[in-house]
Amino acid sequence: MPGYGPSAATRRSVTAVLGGMSQPRLLIVGAGAVGGYFGGRLAQAGRDVTFLVRDRRAQQLRQRGLEIVSPHGDAKIDPEITTKAELTEPFDLVLLAVKHYVLNAAIADVAPAIGENTVILPVLNGIRHLDLLRTAFGETHVLGGVCIVATTLDADDRIVQLNDMQELSYGEVDGTLSERIRTIDRTMQGAGFNARLSSSIELEMWEKWVFIAALGGITCLMRGTIGEVQHAPRGRDLTIAMLDECVAVATAAGYAPRPLARDRAFNVLTDANSNLASSMYRDLQKGQQLEAGAIIGDMCDRGEAAGVKVPLLSAAFAQLSIYEQKRA
Repeated sequence: MPGYGPSAATRRSVTAVLGGMSQPRLLIVGAGAVGGYFGGRLAQAGRDVTFLVRDRRAQQLRQRGLEIVSPHGDAKIDPEITTKAELTEPFDLVLLAVKHYVLNAAIADVAPAIGENTVILPVLNGIRHLDLLRTAFGETHVLGGVCIVATTLDADDRIVQLNDMQELSYGEVDGTLSERIRTIDRTMQGAGFNARLSSSIELEMWEKWVFIAALGGITCLMRGTIGEVQHAPRGRDLTIAMLDECVAVATAAGYAPRPLARDRAFNVLTDANSNLASSMYRDLQKGQQLEAGAIIGDMCDRGEAAGVKVPLLSAAFAQLSIYEQKRA
């Protein structure tokens, strides 16, 4: 596995900054379904949270507040808001929760918030964003992160949680349990969601990617929920083949999913009674922009580079690319 990770000096520097504050300053980039949920819970728990959002969303939040509708309890907060034009000083921790297709714009927008000791926690899907963030800000600033939550924005732009899953995992990419990641862990604990410090975060990122690529690939390719696909002729076989392709790519890259993760993915993806559909499929049904390139396309590219054949993933990506071309 790649040996990325911050130097000891950088860790000490960031630890000194974060550890010396009773309330580290958090910047949440994006107040959509994911950033709005975790940032909202952190703000509700009394953390020092500011949201970096576009002008329209800023006006909306300042007028109506940020609303969460959840089986864990509804919430309405009046968040601290900043826009690109108003952002002028560094933050201690930046939680990056945007879609891949706006990542380059988000990198440009957030640049003033990245100081010498700022730590970036991205919770995007896939792996590609790590390289983009390292190129933009340097690898010592970038952590690994995984979020597991099913949320969406309703017609009133409220954040609606669709089930009771709500976990945020984070860690140094090289697995080191540094003082700075322990400081961040203390900040995340007790904020109304499951917060977990990981010593194998990049493997967890790959395990999630395998699952969502298989889920997104099969539901978008077949245009149905998991249960509907399983009841279709050859649907179960196609689902298993799609998962096998994703596992093969991850294994070739040096991140073979652990048995528990693979078994869990298999059981969820082959549940004939499931109404589960990927967020990509829901976006497809709404005619919205997709993360197909980062989730499906990048998996295809890495498979090709490793000599792994991925015909079903390729078919799904080709179909979604046609959709994107027509949409554009």
